[in-house]
Amino acid sequence: MAHETISVFSALDNAKTQLYHFTAIVIAGMGFFTDAYDLFCITAVTKLIGRLYYYDPRTTKQGVLPDNVNNAIIGVALCGTLAGQLFFGWLGDKLGRKKVYGITLVTMVGCAIASGLSLGSTAKSVITCLCFFRFWLGFGIGGDYPLSAVIMSEYASQKTRGAFVAAVFAMQGAGILVAGAVAMAVSKAFLSAYPAPKFQENHVLSTQPEGDFVWRIVLMFGAVPAALTYYWRLKMPETARYTALVEGDHKKAAADMSKVLETDIAVEERTAFTKDSFGFFSKEFMIRHGVHLFGTASTWFLLDIAFYSLQLTQKDIYPAIGLLPKPIKMNAIEEVYKISKAMFLVALFATVPGYWFTVFLVDRIGRSIIQLGGFLLMSVFMFIVGIRYKELRGEDCKDASPSGYCNGKKAQFVILYGLTFFFANFGPNSTTFIVPAELFPARFRSTCHGISAAAGKGGAIISAFVVQTYTLSGEATKIKKSIIGLAVVNFIGFLFSFLVPETMGRSLEEISGENRNPGNGGDQKTKNSTSEVIPNPDMV
Repeated sequence: MAHETISVFSALDNAKTQLYHFTAIVIAGMGFFTDAYDLFCITAVTKLIGRLYYYDPRTTKQGVLPDNVNNAIIGVALCGTLAGQLFFGWLGDKLGRKKVYGITLVTMVGCAIASGLSLGSTAKSVITCLCFFRFWLGFGIGGDYPLSAVIMSEYASQKTRGAFVAAVFAMQGAGILVAGAVAMAVSKAFLSAYPAPKFQENHVLSTQPEGDFVWRIVLMFGAVPAALTYYWRLKMPETARYTALVEGDHKKAAADMSKVLETDIAVEERTAFTKDSFGFFSKEFMIRHGVHLFGTASTWFLLDIAFYSLQLTQKDIYPAIGLLPKPIKMNAIEEVYKISKAMFLVALFATVPGYWFTVFLVDRIGRSIIQLGGFLLMSVFMFIVGIRYKELRGEDCKDASPSGYCNGKKAQFVILYGLTFFFANFGPNSTTFIVPAELFPARFRSTCHGISAAAGKGGAIISAFVVQTYTLSGEATKIKKSIIGLAVVNFIGFLFSFLVPETMGRSLEEISGENRNPGNGGDQKTKNSTSEVIPNPDMV
């Protein structure tokens, strides 16, 4: 490592928590808030889209999205996210984190609005337009993953790095929560303005044309939080670690950090040093970091198969366990309200608390324990749900209530389902995001995080196109087999987690091996050194 940068990194690693740390969390976190909102709000409105565009008044059936159309609407954004993670992850190492950061936000804002404005004269043309813009929306979302994680890890102090990166990722939980809240508010407003006709037996409720505004407003709202943080993203300086280690400008790195940290930073003038020159995916890279990259990518891949299967199939599981009435008994807009309400409650009591448990404990008990424990407990709870699925659903109950569900079984199902979400987020869903931002050298850090995240989205795509297709009919046997299969996937994730080392309590340079200096023993200072102090300018 360059001796001139010792004081810069030391200042970052030992800095007290300051206002700018929280500002950076908000700036990066609002991107993740938007990411989660845009990816998961579609769950609340896909059934509405089906009832709007695939309803045939000549039949007595509700309008339902064909399986391939349903998978395309949900999966296309995940495909775009995967592509964005790879592309922007690589670009973040080539051009710098700051230069690329604004591009991803503009892409998200524009495509969120365009998704809601998807037009066409036929159902096919509307869906095609929607899928096109959701792909590019996902592309922008994908770029936010590596950039937000790496920027926060490179800004944070050594003692609080895990908590700060986890706090950025915790905004995903807030995004899921708000997705449910916005869908609830919009649908409730339309229900108040346009009351639904009362249900009559043997009568299929048609869908009010006003429902077409509901899904569009819900999708377009995703542009609001992203747009609010655009100015502040442009004001963020480049991270000192990128400026010093990749661009080689140590004085600029010190000056940039002096602008945001309440301290003067000295640049120590030292002799020449030996700099690593191996390339990405070279033999040397594979020897030093190959196992780590495989570990971070494989665990994220396995986690997202299970996590996205749970998230994306909520709209199908809730009616199956009696949390929602049968669709035929609900007006289309009312169905949006009921689905989004269930989403909101699960996020409030299970998803969001899990994220914040990670924030508070990740720098105390470590990443490895949280990830291993999360995978194992997810596997246990999902295995219990899978084995007892028909019983919890009420199909094997002799003394069922008038609604068709066993007394008390619904509560058991909700508790087990909620615990699975809790330990996903107080577990591998958070740690798989944190660790790739710490393990790798600065010049490969964004790329490696992008590859790991893209592997995760590969798992999410399997969830959308395979698991969801298999369970779309709502058949109990298929859902039971899928949940048991996902429990096995989680256990494999538990085993693969042993490939990922603990990173708590060490500097990024120590973890990645960038503090090596064969000439004089790494970071150790020598007696003959001079330093230039960069004055502390006004805070940004």
